[in-house]
Order: sequence, then structure tokens, then C-alpha cells
Amino acid sequence: MKERVTLNRKEQGRLMVLNEVEKGGIRGGEAAELMGVSLRQERRLMVAYREEGAAGLAHGNRGRRPPNAIDEDLKKQVVGLARGRYDGCNQQHYTELLKEREGIKLSRSSVRRILLADGVKSPRKRRPPQHRRRRERYPQEGMLLQIDGSPHDWFEGRGAAISLLGAIDDATGKVPYALFREQEDSPGYFRLLQGVTERYGIPLALYHDRHSIFEVSPDEKETIAEQLAGKTKLTQFGRLMRDLAITSISALSPQAKGRIERLWETFQDRLVSEMRLAGVSTLEEGNCFLETFLPRYNARFAVPPTQPGTAYRKTSGLDLEAVFCFKHERVVGMDNVVRFQGQRLQVLPSPLRLSYARCHVQVHQQLDGTLKVYYQGGYLDTCRAPAEASRRRELVATTDDNVERSHHPVTKPAQDHPWRQWVYR
Repeated sequence: MKERVTLNRKEQGRLMVLNEVEKGGIRGGEAAELMGVSLRQERRLMVAYREEGAAGLAHGNRGRRPPNAIDEDLKKQVVGLARGRYDGCNQQHYTELLKEREGIKLSRSSVRRILLADGVKSPRKRRPPQHRRRRERYPQEGMLLQIDGSPHDWFEGRGAAISLLGAIDDATGKVPYALFREQEDSPGYFRLLQGVTERYGIPLALYHDRHSIFEVSPDEKETIAEQLAGKTKLTQFGRLMRDLAITSISALSPQAKGRIERLWETFQDRLVSEMRLAGVSTLEEGNCFLETFLPRYNARFAVPPTQPGTAYRKTSGLDLEAVFCFKHERVVGMDNVVRFQGQRLQVLPSPLRLSYARCHVQVHQQLDGTLKVYYQGGYLDTCRAPAEASRRRELVATTDDNVERSHHPVTKPAQDHPWRQWVYR
């Protein structure tokens, strides 16, 4: 019984051409041109056809296992890790984790093909394509930073839902600093900008949304009289940018600051997966994990700027402690006591002045909660002032509920009391 040979469409076409050559209908040169091969190759095919028949036209490697084929056991291991330990990682990230942690070196296309063949789809959902126009990056690092916060279940239920505050450089895509906070607040952005300043320097501009942390709401805008007097209302973070000579740019839509929005999409995929593998479940552990994650992320995704050098400004001669704080205007009382949020600070005499009564001073609230008083740019020595008598009575009344406020019982006058008669009369 003869062996059955299956030819593909290309080989069937060659068989028809070679049959015509055998019949004498066409010559070898014409056959080579029809088959798209050289005359030498046409002669080889003709010899194989005369010796083996149609089987001589089939490819010699047909039915053989390719030498570079992936082993079946390795495929099962890749699928098992994707369904188990690395569940939730996208295919590119999973490929990198296999190389770093498991010592399995495969291309992303191979990993994708293995997973799809076993029915494991990528967890990353892609949106339908839309027409957008890409904006040119700023030419130098430090010219523009995009800052934003992302509230998310970063610990996947292992801890409380928190927010991640971060910045990304527009020229390079580098993340200079990021930190976890319980919520998106002004102290968090103060610490974010302080971390960037201490590591790299002062950027030229910040690109942010129209959150009340950055801009004063329209209801609180200055009046016409204040505008004529040159007074401008700023938030605490707006005052910080003014003191550091940082240009503030507000985005009118989330798409306008798409670079940092895409950063959150990447972090919610990669950072969440790696924190799960590391067992991170608290805010403090998350901030410690960012110290090692950000350098690896920047080495993987940052791009070189079009202009060498950096636009970050140096902080030499700048008192960072006096800048990165909340500043409030207060008037010193006649007893040289400054009141601030229920606290009383006694201003001590200095060689310049013995008394600061009725003076306008600035109370600096540091990020750790400590208070400092400044007058005309100079620091004033203070101590804790004793509470007033009224304040002490309030404290005693709130701490001791058994103390009676009056020894005489309160009585209600009768209807025929002379006082009532006089009122009626």
C-alpha cells in the first residue's frame, strides 16, 4: 500500500508545472519562472519528482518536531505560575517576572501564545482606539513635572484603601518621587515636592488638575478692592510654589495630563502585583517598597531627553524647613501670647524688642506638627503659655462631669407670682 502524501497549495502548483515539463509543453526556464525559483532549483525539483514522485515535492522537515520548540513541561509550568502565584500580572510584566524570579527566559510573544493556547487571557482590558494627537515632550529634564494622586485599593484588601501621590517628568518619563497617603491632602503634596527637591532640585513648572489644594475656589476669589490693592489669595500649596518660583499650570481635563494618568494605569497593574508578591499590606511598608520599586521602574521605562543636562534648580542657601510648612498670619495679644488652633504660644523678649504686642507675625506649622513663630523673617523664641482662667474652667467642666455648676436649684415662678403679674400688667 502506497503512502499517502498531502501537498499544500504551493506544492500542488509546482506539481502541475512539472507535469507540463514532462509532457514537453514548457521548458525548464519557463517552469522556473512560473514557480518563482532559479533554474538550478527547478532542476533539483525535477530530479526529486522523477525519483520519488509527488512525495519529492513535500518539505523534508514536515512532521518533524522543530529544534527550538518549547518543552511541554515548561509550557505547563508557565501556565501553572500564571494561574497561581503570578495571577493578575499582564503578559509583559509576567514575562519579566519569569526571567527575574524563576530563571525562565522566554519572549513575550511565546508567553502570550502559551497562555492563549491554554485559555489564559490577559487581565489588562484595553479601550477601543481613539484619534489623539501626541504633544511634544519638553526638551530637558526638570522643566515640567506632572503631579497627581490616585485613590485605589493598592493592597487588594490586605489593608485600608489609600492614595498614591506621585510626580512624573515630562521630558524623560522618570518618576522622581512618590509616596502613599491615607488620602489626597496638602501635607502629602508638600512631602511629595520636598522629596523631589531634596533628591533632584526645584523644577521649573508643575502641571496639575484644578483641585482645591492647588487653586482657590471661585467663591473664595479676591474682591475687586483686593485686586486693586494687589492682594492675591493663594492656597498653602500655591504659596509654596510662589516661594519656590515654580510656574503653576492647571489642566482643564484629565486627558490633558495623560502622561501621569497612564502612569497610574501602569502602577495599578505592576506595583499592585509586586506588592502582593512582597506581602506589603500597610502604608509604611508601601512607602519603603517604593524606595526599591521606583529605581527599577525608571531604569525600565525612562527615556533620554532631547537636550542633555537638567533644568532642576539647586537649593543652596534655601532654608527648606522654613519653606515646606504651612504659614498663617496672626496678631500677638497684649500679653505677648499667640493663639493658634487651640494652642497658646508665649513670645519671649529678644534683643530687638522687649514686647511684640499687637505685632503681625507668621506661625509656621511644620509637617510634623510643631509650631514656630516668625516676625519680619526672623525666628522668635517661644514657650507654652498657661491657659486663661476661662479656658481652665472649660477644661475642668469637660473633664469632671460630677461637679455641679450651681449650688442653688433653679425654680420656676408660679402663674400668680408678682413678676408674672407685672409682665402681664
